[in-house]
Amino acid sequence: MNMKYFKLIVPAVFFFLGMAGLGAQTVEWLTDTHHDFETMKQYKPETFDFQFKNTTDAPLIIDNVRTTCGCTAPDWDETPVEPGAVGTIKIEYDAKRIGYFEKKVKVYFHGRRKPEALSIEGEVVE
Repeated sequence: MNMKYFKLIVPAVFFFLGMAGLGAQTVEWLTDTHHDFETMKQYKPETFDFQFKNTTDAPLIIDNVRTTCGCTAPDWDETPVEPGAVGTIKIEYDAKRIGYFEKKVKVYFHGRRKPEALSIEGEVVE
């Protein structure tokens, strides 16, 4: 490759990656992004609070939180999380079905195309 083109292409790639937010970290997870409920009693729902810190220089808004089934219910504050502040995403598992479970959760922050991935697991017993 001609060095002249290389000097033009490399800065352009970094510029566009920065503009797209692909290289920027949105949050710092203060809890692990995977939670193991271990053993749960049937019909006794349990919740876990995933906590994150806004590492950007602007208020951060959660647009949506999607789960893989209706047995997993997300809850979050719809007000913006200010720079440096802590936000919480509460995940509740209903524990109706007996047996092992593993569920995925996707968190969509405003202005970011790629969601943050969370997960829960455990075993429901009688």
